[in-house]
Amino acid sequence: MSKVIFFEVQGGSDKGSDGYRGDTMPMVEALKQRGQDAEVIFFELENRDAIFNYVKEHASAYVSRINPGNLKHETAYFEMLRELCKEGVIGMPHPDAMISYGAKDALVKLRHTALVPEDTFAYYTIENFKSNFPKALATGERVLKQNRGSTGEGIWRVQVVDPLAKDANEVPLTAQIKCTEAKDNHVEYHTLEQFMTFCEQYIVGENGMLVDMTFLPRIKEGEIRLFMLRDKPINVVHKKPADDADAFSATLFSGAQYRYDKPEQWTTLVNSFLGQLDEIKELLGGHDLPLIWTADFILDTDETGADTYILGEMNCSCVGFTSELELAHDVAEDILACLHERMSIVS
Repeated sequence: MSKVIFFEVQGGSDKGSDGYRGDTMPMVEALKQRGQDAEVIFFELENRDAIFNYVKEHASAYVSRINPGNLKHETAYFEMLRELCKEGVIGMPHPDAMISYGAKDALVKLRHTALVPEDTFAYYTIENFKSNFPKALATGERVLKQNRGSTGEGIWRVQVVDPLAKDANEVPLTAQIKCTEAKDNHVEYHTLEQFMTFCEQYIVGENGMLVDMTFLPRIKEGEIRLFMLRDKPINVVHKKPADDADAFSATLFSGAQYRYDKPEQWTTLVNSFLGQLDEIKELLGGHDLPLIWTADFILDTDETGADTYILGEMNCSCVGFTSELELAHDVAEDILACLHERMSIVS
């Protein structure tokens, strides 16, 4: 029987005392309990060819469980995954889907849908950032998100301290701004020029970019995360920021409170999102949906005063569920379903 290979890398803060992610071995064991062979391989650049040949020969599918922050050779890893997919190994997910759904600029690709505000921008060059951001900030509070990092690092809420002139359509570079980072909700004050110079670090380098969105004050009511297995919502995590006046981060590290709900408790959001999955797939490249991924929403209010949900982020590179390891059985069932579907297509 062909194996399901789980890819990890050595080291990183997401590893347990056994060297594995806390949610990897439960998935391996859940598959074995169902008669499906599975094992973990640690990706190492120096062993890249040997790993490729082994997986090509012995595996029907791979599941990527590598936190991008721990991956030193991302390009080489993704190239290997692409080659495996070309050889017929089922990618969970395909590396291009990992990029499409995981990159922050996915929001910009979806901004003409009901999910994302129209005034959402991506800055790939320093020149474009410096030209457009002062104009965007003149319309109200903004959130800047770097493409790299996790746990709120490099995500900034930006507010102009003093009121602008009524006819101002651009914030002066000398204006004082208040900047709050989602990592720990700490506050800094800078001139706009100083802060934009600081943010240049997020744009330079491989995959560098900044995404610029309007700030949604109802984040204080909590962020709603849909935990997805391909096209099925498995649970919903309600993440309420700390009560501090400046707090807007929904990470555990920043003091947010987490509550785990069933999808049936969020019927309106779930049905609306599932109804837009086909459009999301098309706009993000047409790839198969990732095996394990999340979509994070923030409440907003439309022009009629009704609640609406705004997509703030998606993640699929290595979504963790160590606090709910029983989900490993749901994942195993979906992996087997995916294998069965593929075999049905081939036969």
